[in-house]
Amino acid sequence: MTRRVFRYVPFSVEQDATAEPEYEARCVSGDETECGVESGAYNDPGPVEEWQRRHTQETGHRRYRRNFGDYAVLRPMAYGGAS
Repeated sequence: MTRRVFRYVPFSVEQDATAEPEYEARCVSGDETECGVESGAYNDPGPVEEWQRRHTQETGHRRYRRNFGDYAVLRPMAYGGAS
C-alpha cells in the first residue's frame, strides 16, 4: 500500500491586477414588470452612475440592480513553519 502525505498549503485570494473590474446596472423599477434597461459594462463606476442619473431623469425610475465583477487569483502564501 502506498502512503501519501498531503500538506495544507494556505492560499490568499487576490484581485487579478491584469484584468479590469466591470461595473454595470439594470433598472428594476416597475409595478408589475421590471423596466430591464441596462447600462452596459464599464471598467469604472462613473459612467454607470451617470447612466442611472440620466435614466432617472428620462423615466422617473429610481431602483437599480448594480453588479460588480472582477477576476480573482489564488496565490500560495509563504509557509513559515519547519519542514
